[in-house]
Amino acid sequence: MRELLGIEAPVVLGPFGGMSSVELTAAVSEAGGLGSFGLYGLSAERIRAVGDELRLRTSRPFALNLWLPFRAPGEPDAGEGFGRDDVERAIAALRPLFDEAGASVPEWPIAPLPDFDAQLAAALDARPAALSFVFGVPPADVVEEAHRRGIRIIGTATTVPEARALEAGGVDAVVASGSEAAGHRPSFLADPADSLVGGLALIPQVVDAVGIPVIAAGGIADRRGVAAAFALGASGVQVGSAFLATRQSAAPPVHRDRIRSALAHETVLTRAMSGRPARGLPNRAVRTIEQSGAIAPFPLQNILTGVFRRRAAETGDAELLSLWMGQSAGLSRHDDAADVFAELAAGVPGRTEGDS
Repeated sequence: MRELLGIEAPVVLGPFGGMSSVELTAAVSEAGGLGSFGLYGLSAERIRAVGDELRLRTSRPFALNLWLPFRAPGEPDAGEGFGRDDVERAIAALRPLFDEAGASVPEWPIAPLPDFDAQLAAALDARPAALSFVFGVPPADVVEEAHRRGIRIIGTATTVPEARALEAGGVDAVVASGSEAAGHRPSFLADPADSLVGGLALIPQVVDAVGIPVIAAGGIADRRGVAAAFALGASGVQVGSAFLATRQSAAPPVHRDRIRSALAHETVLTRAMSGRPARGLPNRAVRTIEQSGAIAPFPLQNILTGVFRRRAAETGDAELLSLWMGQSAGLSRHDDAADVFAELAAGVPGRTEGDS
């Protein structure tokens, strides 16, 4: 991992689609790990700006993360826009939450997601140390072009068959994402409900199944989780919630507070906020949407709830946010990213707290 990515310690920042910050990404890279920035929903122009901003903040390796244009059964083509009837039905179901947040109901037409090819071109032009992907195997020509530019490719698997598919697709490393992990379940070969494997079982089976480095993700928030991941055969760890709780993250203060106080059994997998299964802390918004029985498919649901979630972030209303966090969120103890990194690095075999 160190040689592959040019980092000092095999600690990777989990990429937060929609909640990444240049400050946190750069802080993890500067500490000696691999800072990651999630590009979900960003235009090509914004991606280029992010790359430039990261270069100004750190000269060390960093990763950029993209969502592949995966479509689950029943999901519309995100690049073609959304039908007016579908949008109006979805807005009607969510109207009480718009009203509660004091957010204006979006007008039709709803803009589609940015073009993936344009996003990819911008990400490649940024020349990160690594491009990481979720929701599938990156196309062969993408892997080839990245390698031609000296960019490593990291894929994400929730099962052994997915890890094997990624290795066959030429990725350089695979993230084994246990069901404890925060945020969206990036399963792509089977329904996420049929792909829920805890890290304790998933990591060693993926390690045994592939010949590329395995990065453990899910349920890791301190040195104990890091040590356990390495004992299971992992070559590195990817950590989200513990970093999301720091002041350098883009999460609102109320979200960061909830991360530190959460207990493992309190998090749930829900489609309520985005239309795809994701792990987080349930709140009034989640309960209201689930009880309504009306959840639009991804990405429409995610786009619409994003309107009142942005307003809730401004007002500090945790009951209307997407409180993404993993089952080990409550183990988060530090407010500064450098302190989180030092705690995690202390669990890497052969390292001590005094190592840089």
